[in-house]
Amino acid sequence: MDESIKNMDGILAQERELVGGRELDMRTYSPLTLAFIGDAVFSLYIRTVVVGRGNTAPGKLHKQCSELVKAGTQSAMIRGIFEELTDEEKSIYKRGRNAQAPSRAKNASMSEYRHATGLEALFGYLYLTGQGQRMTELVEKCLEKYESIEGK
Repeated sequence: MDESIKNMDGILAQERELVGGRELDMRTYSPLTLAFIGDAVFSLYIRTVVVGRGNTAPGKLHKQCSELVKAGTQSAMIRGIFEELTDEEKSIYKRGRNAQAPSRAKNASMSEYRHATGLEALFGYLYLTGQGQRMTELVEKCLEKYESIEGK
């Protein structure tokens, strides 16, 4: 897997420390709040992977990243790795998936959007609880599933 994401857990741990780093009670957080931060964290991982694959024009970088973070792709990724999640991770994912979001992605079905929201909630939870190594593992699994589906 891409070496570019191997150190992301350490980088994110430092960033988390900057924003408080205190113990958080995840039961008090809305799954949509978890998805809000998880969207940014997942996107950062993906951007790191894409940039790590080679220096190229920003437009090409954006296109590659957009393909990997869109709801349809995230939905396929989480479906591909669901059985590899712990019971706690499955629970967090389901909370996010079942949340009633006030909107949806422009180019995704409601089902895809909900699965993507669940994935983002999971990443938000992992980030806020300082589980960077697990996030790295899951991003690698997500990318492996995507690449096997797409034949890349």
